Amino acid sequence: MGQQGFWDVDERLEKLAAKQDLLNRLNTLVPWETFRPILARIHEKPRKSNAGRKPIDGVLLFKMLVLQKLYNISDEDLEYQVNDRLSFMQFLNLGLEDSVPDATTVWSFRDQLQTHDLVDELFEHFAGYLAAAGYQAQDGQIVDATLIPVPKQRNTRTENQTLKQGDVPSEWQEQPHKMAQKDIDARWTKKNGVSYYGYKNHISSDVRYNFIRRYSVTDASVHDSQVLGELLDADNTGDGVWADSAYLSTLIVEVLTLMGFEPQINERAYRNRPLSDEQKSANRERSKTRAKVEHVFGDWVTDMGGKLVRTIGLARAKVNLGLKNLTYNLKRFVCLETQSDKAPETIG
Repeated sequence: MGQQGFWDVDERLEKLAAKQDLLNRLNTLVPWETFRPILARIHEKPRKSNAGRKPIDGVLLFKMLVLQKLYNISDEDLEYQVNDRLSFMQFLNLGLEDSVPDATTVWSFRDQLQTHDLVDELFEHFAGYLAAAGYQAQDGQIVDATLIPVPKQRNTRTENQTLKQGDVPSEWQEQPHKMAQKDIDARWTKKNGVSYYGYKNHISSDVRYNFIRRYSVTDASVHDSQVLGELLDADNTGDGVWADSAYLSTLIVEVLTLMGFEPQINERAYRNRPLSDEQKSANRERSKTRAKVEHVFGDWVTDMGGKLVRTIGLARAKVNLGLKNLTYNLKRFVCLETQSDKAPETIG
């Protein structure tokens, strides 16, 4: 058997393209170049001379971050995987002779997105593209939140109590190296009797196409209803707002109605006051629509490597989750574009 040479690479790449895998479809259908003007603002400061190494292409680094969010891998693993996998190299339009940006470069680029506050702008830019492409938010909206865990910290009971009060343990302040390893922005919350430490990703998705239209990132202790105002999408052609019982209050229902929305919020039972059969039936009917938002977070877990955030601090969590929300929309767009019919009943 003859030894394979570099001339065999083209044939292997053609086989990958023929399979029309997700990365190939993303590469073909997503308008990557339209993001360039936003990304270019990272390097807007004029260079004093042409000497030195030129900045690495912003679109290339942006696509690396998309890969990272698709598979939920670390910066170091991302560098390794791009060097190791032909499909990743093809997605980035890199040849075997091209150098791959290292983990430090990826970290620095993501940090620059945070410094220049560009993630929200990237998200909104693609939202505009979706509307122009015929995917305007329609048929109402669904709001929900999901807990985002961070790596568990070995804190003492006293340290956790101090953090719950919004303070930083004094011994941490005296040890800078320890402070650098502790996430003092994340918070504890309980759900179904289980304690969680981390953040929340609050989203609003549209009923027809199930794109994320609005989002807000908070620490885990913030109640879902507190950020409802940030999530409401006035551009949605439908008036309905579907939500679970965490959002239910007389005030919220009244405000939504005054704003012209039609509240579709599940009712909840109270001690000594169970739901009537009519209320249960209404909840089941509303849940048929509301359950669509679970597909978003389900996709994160089943197809996008899970929800764990590896960075420390709320500011970086906002960047990482904003990029994750955007990557979900890119993936969803490709899914819908490759279907033969965009009618609502075909796009669960």
